[in-house]
Amino acid sequence: MIDSRGLQFAYPHSEPLRFADVSVAQGGTLLLRGPSGSGKSTWLALASGLLTPTAGEVEVGGQSVGGLSAAARDAWRARHIGFLPQKLHLSDALSVADNLGLVFFASGLPVDRAAVHRALQLLDIDSLSARKPSQLSGGQAQRVALARALLLRPGVILADEPTASLDDAACAAALDLLRTCAANLNATLVIATHDARVVQALPQASVLGFDARAAVAV
Repeated sequence: MIDSRGLQFAYPHSEPLRFADVSVAQGGTLLLRGPSGSGKSTWLALASGLLTPTAGEVEVGGQSVGGLSAAARDAWRARHIGFLPQKLHLSDALSVADNLGLVFFASGLPVDRAAVHRALQLLDIDSLSARKPSQLSGGQAQRVALARALLLRPGVILADEPTASLDDAACAAALDLLRTCAANLNATLVIATHDARVVQALPQASVLGFDARAAVAV
């Protein structure tokens, strides 16, 4: 569940971004739709606690994100938010399995190798566990990043432009995978996108539109 009220954020020397109020039920889907630079990634960062609002409030699963201290926010994010960034941020110094193991470290938990194996198996990439990210295709790397996002069974999945560089077939497969994984966890799914194919594929989703000219979510 995600609720926001009067949410604003201002970068230095810039007019504030003002976001329309949002209410998404647990297990629902929200699309953040608009051109690049219109504030979609900022909204995701506010919802995940990577940024602090300059005004207003966002609650995720009943937790006021801005009300947490920095350390508490990091721990909360690691355990409750599955984040699929546009840049996947996989460490090439580590194997696929060890990249997933970092999730436990960030959460202050002991590494659960069985859980890592299950997550990779769920996405049909367990055979890649010993590879380095540089040895993966783009589609395989995205599945690894999604496995990492789902590892602790989060209540919210945030995906930033997950189809931006995909052809039609890969786009459909990626969206189906996101939708299926969210449904299995009863997780709220939020996708930031400027891709019209995403809107067409998810007609039942709520849509929050972003206008780059006004720097306002409407």
